[in-house]
Amino acid sequence: MKIGIYGGSFNPPHLGHMAAARAAIGALKLDKLVFVPAGDPPHKELAPGSPSPEKRLEMTAVAADNLLLPRVTEVWDVEIERQGKSFTSDTLAEAAERWPGDQLWLLVGTDMFLTLHTWHEPERILKQAGICAFARSLSDDRAAFEVQKARLERDYGARVELIAIPDLVEVSSTRLRECLSRGEGDGFLAPAVHGFILREGLYGTKADLAHLTMEDLRRVSWSMVKAKRLAHIRGTEETAASLARRWGADEDVMRRAAILHDCTKYWTLEEHLAACGKYGEPLDELERTAEKLLHSKSGAALAKYVFGQEDAVVEAIRYHTTARADMSLEEKLLYLADYIEPNREFPEVEELRALAYEDLDGAVAMGAWLPIQEMEERGRVVHHNTTEAYTYYTRGKRP
Repeated sequence: MKIGIYGGSFNPPHLGHMAAARAAIGALKLDKLVFVPAGDPPHKELAPGSPSPEKRLEMTAVAADNLLLPRVTEVWDVEIERQGKSFTSDTLAEAAERWPGDQLWLLVGTDMFLTLHTWHEPERILKQAGICAFARSLSDDRAAFEVQKARLERDYGARVELIAIPDLVEVSSTRLRECLSRGEGDGFLAPAVHGFILREGLYGTKADLAHLTMEDLRRVSWSMVKAKRLAHIRGTEETAASLARRWGADEDVMRRAAILHDCTKYWTLEEHLAACGKYGEPLDELERTAEKLLHSKSGAALAKYVFGQEDAVVEAIRYHTTARADMSLEEKLLYLADYIEPNREFPEVEELRALAYEDLDGAVAMGAWLPIQEMEERGRVVHHNTTEAYTYYTRGKRP
């Protein structure tokens, strides 16, 4: 395999880093690209007020995930776990042990490439990996790149590739940190990374999570889930808004409910139970062991106690998975929006989509019947809320 090692402080990981990663994957035909956030970088001191290494690792993982290349990208904590200064030569040695026999490439930007011969143990670095150098600014001097390439090839027998970045994003991390402290700079970050920064209060941001704008609520929510889930969340939001217009609900309420409905989707069982216990969210016996059901309960708890949402939003999230008897309008709309958003594919989906705009209660009944039928066929227990919803909206008559 060809493996790219992309180190840096990632303070924060911005669109320039992501563009460089995409360019390197394409140019070198990498099978894997590994982001390696620095723990204690030897060449510079981290700026005062920088997040902890662990938070930079989490941020970098969010950025890597948002490249939507899950089989290619990963984040490695080798330099954060290492005690003392982290030298690239040591990281590459560990990479060679982790991926024995694979071809390693070290990804570096302009300033790093032009000074590489002055690094700690450059001969060891260049023996262990090829160098992929990319320009990080439109003003980078191509002639200087060529001179350095020739020097490294001549003096060290290095393998060097110089690549262009088609969607180059010019941004200084120092300036970006300053912008973030003023409530600016979000355009240089993946929305989910910006959401992570707001959620954790990094770089002097002071977001009030209970009073976020709609856009910031999206970003914070997106920072909590896998990037592959975002298409579903966006689809659910737009479908909920459309259903709100059709049935006379508050569109703003439905958008906020949809934005947050899956915010705890990727939590562990322990995290769900801890949040529900902390916020007094009651759970029945089945819910205590079913993560698929728990995310609606823990999500409702966060919507109320962390994000300050009104009861209509909270209740819609609480029952968006199971439904229940005698649902509010908002509960019905989120339940169906989650079910019929454009990315959903199952045999009855077109029928259910049409019914949701014609007969709301009939659509809820059909939505409840489908999982009942599936669970019965699989010999699984159906949550009582779902069976009660079906009975309530059909008066006990099966389709």
